[in-house]
Amino acid sequence: MSWRFQRVPSVPAGAALAGRVGAIVAALACVWVVLTLAGLAPGRLGAEVIGSAFGSVEGLEDLGLLVTPLILTGIAVALTQRIGLWNIGGEGQFNAGALAATAIGLHIGGDDAWVLPLMALAGAVGGAAWILVPTLARAFAGVSELITTLLLNFVAALLVAWLCTGPWRDPSGRALATTARIPAELPPLGDTLHWGFPAAVAVAILAAGLLAFTRFGYEVRIAGANPGAALYAGIPVRARIVAVMLLSGAVAGLAGAIELTGTVHRLQGGISNNYGYLGIMVAVLARGSCLGVIAGAVLMAALLNAGIVLQTQGVNTSTVLAITGLILLFTAIGDEIVHYRPVRRTPILG
Repeated sequence: MSWRFQRVPSVPAGAALAGRVGAIVAALACVWVVLTLAGLAPGRLGAEVIGSAFGSVEGLEDLGLLVTPLILTGIAVALTQRIGLWNIGGEGQFNAGALAATAIGLHIGGDDAWVLPLMALAGAVGGAAWILVPTLARAFAGVSELITTLLLNFVAALLVAWLCTGPWRDPSGRALATTARIPAELPPLGDTLHWGFPAAVAVAILAAGLLAFTRFGYEVRIAGANPGAALYAGIPVRARIVAVMLLSGAVAGLAGAIELTGTVHRLQGGISNNYGYLGIMVAVLARGSCLGVIAGAVLMAALLNAGIVLQTQGVNTSTVLAITGLILLFTAIGDEIVHYRPVRRTPILG
């Protein structure tokens, strides 16, 4: 009697959590060995990393600043995953949202009570507008959204750079390649954290509720699981693709507006800080779950914070990137392993 491994489509939540925890522990063990062989003290470095992120209010606030855009860009990707698509243009939509919000902040004055919501709306509209062409191309011509959304990332980055060094450059001359400071700012929640953090969490909860408890969400899930069956059941698959992709772009654009009004306070090149690309990894870690994106964003933010701390302790950038990649790789492997179960191989009797 022999055994073989068979993949099951779904696993209990407890098993998935155990697999992820085990994978992270295994990755940290490998990191411990690598750092030891490099002549470093992994125990001391680990204590520094944990203390920096979780050992003080300031550390938690800094972690929250990283988590906020990661939640939103992660949701932008997770939404399209549910209908079987990939929006990898969050970087461009993030920049477009920040650009649109800047246009309001620089040229429309007034009280923050109504300017900030207007900037948030402009950011969402900007992100949705930036994904409009890939959306229509995918829905009506079958053009891969992977290519179109990716290429528009570079266009958005160049557009932001041109505006910051040209028409919208800070007239005071005190800062190069940036706009003037935006007068409207999100209210603080502490010394550095702002109200964008609870707003991002609220968006994650609303997105999860939309997909889980509404007819729209049910149709999106069916269209993603089996487009042919969805069409046979009368679900307007093309309309759902358009709606989900535009909503995805709007969420990524909102992330740009929040980063502008809460953290950076001026449009500048590199304002996205790769949050659009990191959001892809957050969504993968969350396995397409909008609520899981919150946990994935916390893990990613902790890794980013760990990288900063390790570099201040003398660890070079290449090693930091290798450690981050190793942890993410082990996590992905652990997520896949839990789907396999040993089953007896029944002999065929002649």
